[in-house]
Amino acid sequence: MSSKREIWPGKPWPRGATFDGSGTNFAVYSQVATRVEVCLFDRADPTREIERFDLPMSTEFVWHGYVPDLEPGTLYGLRVHGPYEPEKGHRCNPHKLLVDPYAKALYGEVDWKQPVFGYPLEHPKKDLMRDERDSAAGMPKGVVVSDFFDWGNDRRLDIPWRKTVIYEAHVRGLTMQHPGVPEHQRGTYAGLGSPAIIEHLQKLGVTAVELLPVHEFADDSFLNDKGLSNFWGYSTLNYFSPEQRYASRKTPGGAVAEFKSMVKSLHAAGIEVILDVVYNHTCEGNHLGPTLSFKGIDNASYYWTMPEARHYLDFTGCGNSLNASNPQTARFIVDSLRYWVEEMHVDGFRFDLATVLGRGGKGGYDPNAPIFQIINQDPVLSRVKLIAEPWDVGLGGYQVGGFPSPWHEWNGKYRDALRKYWKGDENQAAEVGYRLTGSADLFAAARRRPQASINFVTAHDGFTLHDLVTYSSKHNEANGEHNRDGADDNQAWNCGVEGETDDTNIISLRERQKRNLLASLFLSTGVPMIVAGDEMGRTQKGNNNAYCQDNELSWVDWNLDKTRLDLLEFTRKLIQFRHGQPVLQRRRFFQGEHLWESEHKDLAWYRPDGSEMGPEDWQKPFVRSLAFLLGGDAIPTPDERGQRVNGDSLLVLLNAHHDMVEFTVPPPGEGGAWRLELYTADDKRGDEEMKPGKFQMAGRSLAVFRKPGSNNTP
Repeated sequence: MSSKREIWPGKPWPRGATFDGSGTNFAVYSQVATRVEVCLFDRADPTREIERFDLPMSTEFVWHGYVPDLEPGTLYGLRVHGPYEPEKGHRCNPHKLLVDPYAKALYGEVDWKQPVFGYPLEHPKKDLMRDERDSAAGMPKGVVVSDFFDWGNDRRLDIPWRKTVIYEAHVRGLTMQHPGVPEHQRGTYAGLGSPAIIEHLQKLGVTAVELLPVHEFADDSFLNDKGLSNFWGYSTLNYFSPEQRYASRKTPGGAVAEFKSMVKSLHAAGIEVILDVVYNHTCEGNHLGPTLSFKGIDNASYYWTMPEARHYLDFTGCGNSLNASNPQTARFIVDSLRYWVEEMHVDGFRFDLATVLGRGGKGGYDPNAPIFQIINQDPVLSRVKLIAEPWDVGLGGYQVGGFPSPWHEWNGKYRDALRKYWKGDENQAAEVGYRLTGSADLFAAARRRPQASINFVTAHDGFTLHDLVTYSSKHNEANGEHNRDGADDNQAWNCGVEGETDDTNIISLRERQKRNLLASLFLSTGVPMIVAGDEMGRTQKGNNNAYCQDNELSWVDWNLDKTRLDLLEFTRKLIQFRHGQPVLQRRRFFQGEHLWESEHKDLAWYRPDGSEMGPEDWQKPFVRSLAFLLGGDAIPTPDERGQRVNGDSLLVLLNAHHDMVEFTVPPPGEGGAWRLELYTADDKRGDEEMKPGKFQMAGRSLAVFRKPGSNNTP
């Protein structure tokens, strides 16, 4: 099946398959390969190999060749010859067709019924024995693509962190049931970029969508056996290709242009695009996993292996870990990131289990790890939004507050503190005080800013907001693992009854708890993030690990009753309020002092009796009712023109006690009065002038008072 084409030497860069208008250059890195073949496949029958040729040159372990007249749309795969010595960390097997790590698009899915494992599954020696059956019929193929796209005037929005509001969403889950999205676009990039979805995002007031993984991923074979699928997508196969199942056009490479069109539409609406990326592990699993790409190309370079080399170091719980301390793997990660910024125009990344990236030569975490230094010095990547999920499952993996600038971090301590406080737990006063005001205890010592904290109460992984106040225990039976999967510690409270109920008192309390949690989030210093559907009471029926539920359980339900419409309107009001308040967009931590000869301190904490809290108050285990005042005339940083920012002052009353508590409202100061802006016990109240004196706070409620200032928003 050898090719009769003329194959030129080509170049070792850029890596992957690159069409230049006249032909295609191939470049593949492998330090252990002795020979690399490119196989071409029939577009009408992608299981049929029609041509094969060797890459004729190797330059510094990069195999390369140029094929004149080879055009976009061509389907291809790789076969890598070299040592099959698992005990030494090498797993080359030319009988297994491999996905090019730099492929810009894929076509087809992994067929687990085909011999895609590098060893015979039933052999007693397992992976120590090489399987010589051809896997090509069961493998997705790379697609040669053209980079041309008419971006028009599209530019990076570069929205400041202090103004950022993040909306975590799933391409398919957000759009599958929206009646305003054309049926053929539901579940796709085109659906996410449709006018109906964009209108919702704009009315809500979010400034960025953070998309669950859109890199090409593989469904796990054990899920296929149960009739389920990998809905979330945290099982990456290729880091350059947009997931093809989210494209409305099912042609080879069609997902690339459709993704770009989605980004262009969102940018035109003033909304940034952040990708959730999984550079910590791949879908190839442990030593008994399939051979699909990296494992067969250069296993020992791409993955962390044990000292005995056959087995993998697993910091992820998924069987393997990408070794970002290896220079070639670090380059691969950075090349992928830069491609998505420069070619796909995304605005930033959220890194799943990001602690893995910082693990050094002995496997320990290092905030000065090479990959962090490379990204920090990169003129492209250092300017986009970088968000870490700052933990993994390895030793010393919980690193909240431990990432270097310019990284921002999902703040798991914020999530836990807010849940515990509104649940009514004791000994939460000091903890919730830190979290509401930017988590200075985590970030200030390293001279990082309050916006380093990505504040959230819920995320895709765990209960939805509705379920957080409706279930005290997980209910994951639908996942087929006898409710053993998913977190057991959720800090959730069902308000008295497990699951849905007709009890109006419990329903009222649950709605108030949702408003309390949302209001706390948008009144906190830092960057707020909400999950798609939480703004309108989406439920997963108590499932806190719906990773495999590609159905109505995970899809956003847009059929809203009055209760859910009220919550949506309340959330819109909150986000609009946050955007208009400079004191909620601070760029420096509070000092608890008067600034600029201000009338109020930048931050003051009060007991319900109206006196300022002292050190002893923070240590009392029973403290569940407290207040804080943010001085709108005590903002230390100027605006973009160097002018002083003087906004509204805000007084926030918090009562997590189950009974009513009487607050003595501190005086607003001269020349003004407090106005009640919102009250979670009665979401219809607001914009009322309040007389000095007492305010009766219902059990488990939050109130915001505002004293108008000059309010020149930065």
